[in-house]
Order: sequence, then structure tokens, then C-alpha cells
Amino acid sequence: MTPTPPDPTRPTPPYPGNGTGPAQDTTTPALSGTGNGTGHPRNTAMPAPSGTTTDAGPARPGTDHGTDGTHPGGPGGPGGPGHPTTPPGQGTGTTSTALTRAQLWTRARGFLLAVAVLLTAAVALAGLQAGDHHGRLDPRSADPDGSRALAQLLKERGVTTRVVTNAQEAAAAAGPGTTLLVADPDLLGEPQRRAIRSAIDLSGGRTVLVAPGSPALPELAPAAHAKGFAHQRDLDPGTPACTLPAAGTAGRAGTGDGLRYTTDLPGATGCYPSGGHPTLLVLPSTTKGGDTVLLGSETFLLNKRLADEGNASLALQLLGSRPELVWYLPTPADMSADPGTDAQDPSLLDLVPAGWTWALLQLFVAAALAALWRARRLGPLVTEDLPVAIRASEATEGHARLYRRADARDRAATVLRAAARERLAPLVGVPAPQAHDPAALVPAVSARLTAGGRPSDLAALLFGTTPADDAALVALADHLDALEREVRSS
Repeated sequence: MTPTPPDPTRPTPPYPGNGTGPAQDTTTPALSGTGNGTGHPRNTAMPAPSGTTTDAGPARPGTDHGTDGTHPGGPGGPGGPGHPTTPPGQGTGTTSTALTRAQLWTRARGFLLAVAVLLTAAVALAGLQAGDHHGRLDPRSADPDGSRALAQLLKERGVTTRVVTNAQEAAAAAGPGTTLLVADPDLLGEPQRRAIRSAIDLSGGRTVLVAPGSPALPELAPAAHAKGFAHQRDLDPGTPACTLPAAGTAGRAGTGDGLRYTTDLPGATGCYPSGGHPTLLVLPSTTKGGDTVLLGSETFLLNKRLADEGNASLALQLLGSRPELVWYLPTPADMSADPGTDAQDPSLLDLVPAGWTWALLQLFVAAALAALWRARRLGPLVTEDLPVAIRASEATEGHARLYRRADARDRAATVLRAAARERLAPLVGVPAPQAHDPAALVPAVSARLTAGGRPSDLAALLFGTTPADDAALVALADHLDALEREVRSS
């Protein structure tokens, strides 16, 4: 049979006994030097103070306990005759709920492996597709805002596309058999604009300026002026005023959503008007055979709009009139070369490739699914009974170690005094509800003592302050034990 469980409102872990003596009081703590720990487990409300010995000395007979085999230390109880006891060094203990490192690794390795696979796949995918993602209006980019589709169509028609990122290199490559496309002329610095202007005047080929505005027009096309924005995406060529063969062949095209121009230069041709001003303007060059094309918008050159209306036809005729196309994409070095330029540095979001947005979305979805998967494994907390009975001596020693580690002498002294008062009250005829009342208990205990006792000393012993150190705590326990013995024997 297992020991009778202590009162849950006042835990009373017992002290060890050897099962050889009669039953003792289960609320009196074992104290060092008193020699009273060989009978059976004792005080279960207070752990043994540090430095005490609980297994030496003869058993003291109790006055309110029997030896019917149901009490610890009795004939049938733990530690008593006929009852198996736990071998020394093999006592049972409480079950720990903390996860070990091996358990944490076992639970987390699946999630970590999934994250590692996703990251590896994302990096590999980004590396494989790095050559397909460059930027807006880039003939190497397959993004919706790239122009790779147009470059492929030009290649099928025998037009070679060459990408340059330096204004001097672009000017040197321009010639009678080339078309020079400047992707963003407004961002060029002063030296770069002069180089492009030189190519316009001397090359004898075609120069296409994509959406030039007030910063670039005075130097690259001084005869033209910007007249605000168009507010219609697809426009008609504007015949018969538009005499450009490419516009007549292409028909309606998406040249809107950009700038409009005006010019007084003789021989200039304006097409795709919006509000009376063309969005495509062709200016003749001073060199025979050359011209300059101003595009108010680059929308019809992009992959996402190339198949709409007559965009593909118009783009192929404008950029494929010469056997070689020089595609000039200004770099940040060209953009910042002129301290007085109106260009702004690209933001961090502008520098992030479009593919990373999709990759981050995939990682977020994977993390959410992993969280849901792991959350389903967690159930409600349950209370489980210990699989074995814990010996009172082991519980007492465990509590004592915890008290000592926490340096909780105040708690230990309070429990010792409270247990002593509860045991003394019935011995001196004080009702249990008044056991902790100094006015009721101290006089009764003093009257019971054979040699008498000063109420002030008894009050300090039973209701005093916290001991200053461990030695004082042990002395307090000894005095309480001696007081109880004297009251019992009186």
C-alpha cells in the first residue's frame, strides 16, 4: 500500500525512516542532532533544513498514530516489515516535461529540412533565370516590362541587336547602317548628351529617343518641344497628316500614355496625335539619310504590349530599318556623371528583380503551411498520475534542496512554526481555528510546561522573525522539537 497522501492545502513531505520503530508524528520535521529519524517518515510540510541528519537516533513513540500497517513505517506501510522498499540510490523521482536536445532536433529537423530545400531551390532558380531578368526596356529581359520579344523578332528578320551601356561606346557604334535607340535620355549627364548629339549629327543613321522630356530635348532635339501627356493608350496614325509609311502600315498602336510633341522644323512628320499634338515625331537630320525619332511612350516596345493592335508592326519598322540596332541602356555611372542632372538614384525596390517577389510569396506560403502542420500536432495539456509512488523521504530531501538553493529561510521557518503550532494546539486544548493566534496558544503552552515558561520566549519561538542564517534555522527547528517533546511529556 502507498502512503496516505498529504493535505493538498498544506503539503507535508515526510522525512525518511527505517521502518524499525513505531509510527511517529508525520508533521514534525527531522532536525540535526536530535536523533529522531529512524522510525518512519516525519514532517511532510517542511523539508529538512540544510545540514540536518534524518536517519540517526532511536524512534520516538507517537501519541496520536497507530501501527496498523497503513501508516508509513507501520508493519504494512513503506519502510515497515513486509513492505518492499526502494533500493538505496534507485529512488523514484518526478517526471520532467522539458524537451531534451535530441527531442528538439527530432521535432524541428523536418521543418528545417523543408526550409533548406526551399531556400536552395529559390537560389538555384534565381541563378538560372538571372540572365532573363534585367530591367525595363531591356532587350535581354523576358519580364513583362522587358523587350526580349522585340529583339527576337528583329533577329528573325536579320537585324542584329547590340546592347551598350556607355554613351561613348554608343556614339562610336552609330553609323549609316545602324539604328541607335536611347532608352532614357532624360537621365543622361551633360557629357553623355553631347556624345549622343554628335552621333545624331554625324552618323547618317536613325536615332530613336524614348520619351525625351524637357531635360534632354534642348540638346538632343532642340527643334522639338514637349506639350504635356497624352491620356489615351491606343491612338490612330492620324492620316493624311501622317505620311510615315511605318505608321500607315501598322495602323492603330499603343503610343499613348506618354509625352506629346510639337515642332516648327520643315520636313518633320508627326503621327498618332492626341489633343492635336503627335506622340511620335520624326525629325530630319543634317546628315543625308539620317533622322531622329521621338517616341512619347515606350509602352508598345514592351513584351506585355507587343502583340496588341499594330504595336509589333510599328516597332519592327521603326527599329528594323537598318541591319544593326544599337540599344543604349544608361548605367548609374552615366546617369550621375553630370552633377547638375535632374536624374534621381533608383530606390531599393527598383533594384530588386521582379522574380524575388514571387519567391518571397512562395516562402511565406510554405511557412504558413508548416505552421499549420505543426499546430495540428499540439493537443491540450493533460494531467497524468505518476507511474510509481514516491517515498516521503525522497520528496522531503528534494524540497529541502530546492529551499536551500533558493535561500528561502523565511519560507522554511514559516512552515516549521506553522506545523509546530498545529501539533501543539490539540495537545494544550486550543481549538484548531485558534492554533495560529498568539493570544490563545502562547498562554496555553506556557501553562502546560512543567517548569513554566516565559510567554515572551514562547511567542518569539512560535511567532518570531526569520532566522538570519542556516545555523539559526537549524537551531529554531531544534527548539521547536524540544518544546513539542516537553509538552507531550508534561
